[in-house]
Amino acid sequence: MGKYKNLDIYNMLPGGNERDSDIIPLVTNIFDEDEINQKNYPEEIPILPLRNTVLFPGVVIPLTVGRDKSYQLIRSIQNNTKIFGAISQKQAEVEDPKPEDIYKIGTIAEIIKIIEMPDNTISVIIQGKRRFEVQEYISDDPFYKARVKYVPESKANNEDKNFQAIVSSLKDLSLKIVKLSAAIPHEVSFAIKNIDNSSFLINFICSNSDIPPEEKQKLLEIGDIYQRAVKLLENLSNQVQMLELKNDIQIKVKKELDQQQKEYLLHQQMKTIQQELGGGPAEQERKELEEKAGTKKWSKETQKHFEKELKKLEHLNPASAEFSVQLNYLHTILDLPWGEYTKDNFNLKRAKKILDEDHYGLDMVKERILEHLAVLKLKGDLKSPILCLYGPPGVGKTSLGKSVARALGRKYVRMSLGGVHDESEIRGHRKTYIGAMPGRILQNIRKAKSSNPVYVLDEIDKVGNDFRGDPSSALLEVLDPEQNTEFHDNFLEVEYDLSKVMFIATANTIATISPALRDRMEMIDVSGYVVQEKLQIAKKHLIPKQFENHGVENLNIKIDDKAIVKIIEGYTRESGVRGLDKNIAKLSRQIAKKSGMDEKLPSKITESDIVEYLGQEKFLKEMYEDDQVAGVVTGLAWTAVGGEILYIETSLSKGKGRLTITGNLGDVMKESATIAMEYIKSHADSLDIDPQIFDDWNIHLHVPEGAIPKDGPSAGITMAIALASAFTQRKVKKSLAMTGEITLRGKVLPVGGIKEKILAAKRAGIKEIIISEENAKDIKEIKEIYVKGLNFHYVKTIKDVFDIALLKQKVKNPKKLN
Repeated sequence: MGKYKNLDIYNMLPGGNERDSDIIPLVTNIFDEDEINQKNYPEEIPILPLRNTVLFPGVVIPLTVGRDKSYQLIRSIQNNTKIFGAISQKQAEVEDPKPEDIYKIGTIAEIIKIIEMPDNTISVIIQGKRRFEVQEYISDDPFYKARVKYVPESKANNEDKNFQAIVSSLKDLSLKIVKLSAAIPHEVSFAIKNIDNSSFLINFICSNSDIPPEEKQKLLEIGDIYQRAVKLLENLSNQVQMLELKNDIQIKVKKELDQQQKEYLLHQQMKTIQQELGGGPAEQERKELEEKAGTKKWSKETQKHFEKELKKLEHLNPASAEFSVQLNYLHTILDLPWGEYTKDNFNLKRAKKILDEDHYGLDMVKERILEHLAVLKLKGDLKSPILCLYGPPGVGKTSLGKSVARALGRKYVRMSLGGVHDESEIRGHRKTYIGAMPGRILQNIRKAKSSNPVYVLDEIDKVGNDFRGDPSSALLEVLDPEQNTEFHDNFLEVEYDLSKVMFIATANTIATISPALRDRMEMIDVSGYVVQEKLQIAKKHLIPKQFENHGVENLNIKIDDKAIVKIIEGYTRESGVRGLDKNIAKLSRQIAKKSGMDEKLPSKITESDIVEYLGQEKFLKEMYEDDQVAGVVTGLAWTAVGGEILYIETSLSKGKGRLTITGNLGDVMKESATIAMEYIKSHADSLDIDPQIFDDWNIHLHVPEGAIPKDGPSAGITMAIALASAFTQRKVKKSLAMTGEITLRGKVLPVGGIKEKILAAKRAGIKEIIISEENAKDIKEIKEIYVKGLNFHYVKTIKDVFDIALLKQKVKNPKKLN
């Protein structure tokens, strides 16, 4: 037995309604299971469907009646039985529920009080009495009426220790939930503490718990009070866990918010104090940025962009990571030399003198620089040229940039493009990325502190591309005079003018440079040096430099010209002078070593002393071989390190006319050999060759130095003469070399690399050269020093070559082919 002591329920009703589950159940009188189970209730009762509410025996709940059927039901019984069946409906949103929309198990409700509301609705306070089960519905007009069977409510065994423990746990958990949940009034905890009846306590908690209506219905349908208590305990445990987790999250969030508010207040206080004292570090930094920006000669658009970014900085916390990123960005903008140019020196004679002092030769490049200076002097303003110097390694392409800068009086920067695969190396990264920075173009401009430096783009032919982008495509904007006035760097986000920068690109070969990029540059061929030029370069530049580097310039040692020539021809094989420079450095070290060991030093190093200092010669001089063997002809070839002479050897052996080609040749070179062979077969009569020879003899064509890959069409006429000499056993003209492509009709086509090939011919002691008539223009562009002592034969067809190269005289001990 138990009751709800000292609680005036009528003054505490929250005004619940039949639609709302958030109600506070209360108790108004004594709850007795025996009395409820023994009392007789009618078998046919009106049914009122409840939404979001489940009524338990003994529990008092208020309802606001809103539906028309419910209103008529209450009015019909308010003055007589005051008894009806309260059953929860399955779906709360159903406005007019059918019998199948209502659960089978419900609770007899007794009206305790009806309250008339100002809006013409009524609130009803009801108490649950006894559970029942609907057998069948017998009427639905004006409200539902059903025949029911009453389900007895089991009595709690208060002597059972397990049951006592469960009830105690339910009380504790309920009180904990009231404490944790802000939605439940504290009066409920007072009610729970004052309920002594275990069965009523269980029903009271079931009704009051914040669990879904369908779960409450399941609890109501459990007839055994012990099992109902166990199931309720499970639900309450889950509810406590959820509330504790929710509270933990709220506490953490509150702490974080409190900490942020605390930090904000402290920063505001610090800012106020610093302002009173004359400004803090961040404020001083901002003022310095503003002062520096005032000195910049940039456009209005750039000025607006800078001011916008500076305002962003003002709103950032100096302790945040974004502040340092933004500050770095602003410093980068300010460090660039906007509109700052060095004054060009327009003394053309001085510029020519400087260029000649630093580099021997390279006349075309020097001429182009002087042309630019002359136009600039007359016009006052001109977009800088974009030059590309291409040629073999070691000819002075890169170092020429320094000389140009010195001649013009400009700053000098150099950027190596060899192996660059990432487009952002040129354009930079967007400043949102961690560690972002401008591209190397603007980084070097910032280092130069001038917007018109001489900018050397070294090894432009070795730019790569992969999944990170194509740097050569990014260079299109940099090297286009029509576009580079507004160069866009991803980091900078504003355009920068590169039109006054003199770009000088260098490359070993133009084959790997994209056509679009090649089209934007003035291509200047920087070919190799002849021995005489190398001699002058060594005497004027390399020997003084290496002697100074090794501390032997004060020993007054001279190097004989013949000794230098021996180093050039015996220890180097190159178009440039890099290898020569290394050998002179080795010679200087040997001199320093002898001086350090107090050995006697000669006043002049002669040709005979070179072996002592540098060891045995590494290369034999390329010399022309005699014409005593049939089928051996001298050709001329171009390589990345300059020109070389190339021997084509042909031999005949008894067989069935099979052509064998060896010497590590490429497809183009093999095709040239096949064309030459077919031409000779088709013109055998004009060469006095018996056609039967082609069926009775195997032909083997070989190009020596088989470890080196060779390709290209320029050996076409050389192969034709070699085959003709082998088939006729006639001598080839002495001291003769040739180069040219052959067609199946016998035409001789022009080839490239003429200057390098001429240098190779001179080194080998060649006196006469056969080339295509269309290459005559190339010979006219070559300086006299290169062609002196050479006799050129310009030919149109292979027949002209046969007439010049093949002598009537047979070789010594000719092979009998008939």
